[in-house]
Amino acid sequence: MKVEEAHSVPPFAGKVPLSLASEAAQLAEVLPHLVVEARNVAAQLQLGIHGRRRPGPGEEFWEFRPFVAGESTSRIDWRRSARDDRLYVREREWESASAHWLWIDFSASMHFGSRLAGRAKRDRAVLIGLALADLLVHAGERVGLPGRTHPMASRNIVMRLAEALLRQDRSGIDPLTMEALPESLPVKRHDHVILIGDFIMPMPLFAERIARIAHRGAKGTIVLVRDPVEEEFPFSGEFEFEALETDETWRVGEAQDIALRYRERIASINEEMRRVALRHGFGFVRHLTHRPAAETLLALAAMIGGQVLPAHSALGATP
Repeated sequence: MKVEEAHSVPPFAGKVPLSLASEAAQLAEVLPHLVVEARNVAAQLQLGIHGRRRPGPGEEFWEFRPFVAGESTSRIDWRRSARDDRLYVREREWESASAHWLWIDFSASMHFGSRLAGRAKRDRAVLIGLALADLLVHAGERVGLPGRTHPMASRNIVMRLAEALLRQDRSGIDPLTMEALPESLPVKRHDHVILIGDFIMPMPLFAERIARIAHRGAKGTIVLVRDPVEEEFPFSGEFEFEALETDETWRVGEAQDIALRYRERIASINEEMRRVALRHGFGFVRHLTHRPAAETLLALAAMIGGQVLPAHSALGATP
């Protein structure tokens, strides 16, 4: 994959390609396993984000509490009250005005996974996203998928988001996922956007789209997901690399002759992404897919919870 000349994927015309249908089927097979793994990872890290769950105006059920004299009788839950000698009120959970929006890159390059990693970047991005959503909801926050779900504080958030992701893949074309980073996202001022992907695109375009999100008054966190092969370039001998998002090929006579320049180039790209993020007040974490997801999740929990780690020293990232 020639990172320097990567392009975003153009929209499909007409029928959905068979390759996309195959990828959707693969996601359908792996998603249940990712749901279980996401819950397990999140359960290990139920700290780091300060909760604020409390009753108040909202849509999600919070709890039943005894009816207090003087309250309106319209608030009584008669079905629950019929099971006891007391009257009960159904409390709903308070919803803040802001929300956390989870965007996951499903562009073609995210389906790459080397033997060093053992899994595709897409799978790890979904895992981190679902686990982070579970952490946020347990801390009293609302999480949604932009353009697909409303912000939710559901205790079953992992499954609800997973079902939304599965519906997205089965529906075929989705304009929000045809590029490494969409041109715009339906977010409001003070919302928080978590962007998870490899962001293989021209750097000026990446910077322009991050600026658009920041201009809307939204906060953000960027999670850069890379396969270790993409950073370490552990090749020798003659190779021909095929791009995943274009028809380009890249033939190399002796891979070791360019390995150092490649590593310097990819490190420069990573650093420029970090600078773009910090310029707009966004958090930045780099995750390598051969490392445990819990490391990156811990760094994200610290950032979002206010215990901000320096972006260049986030857990799960290598110098």
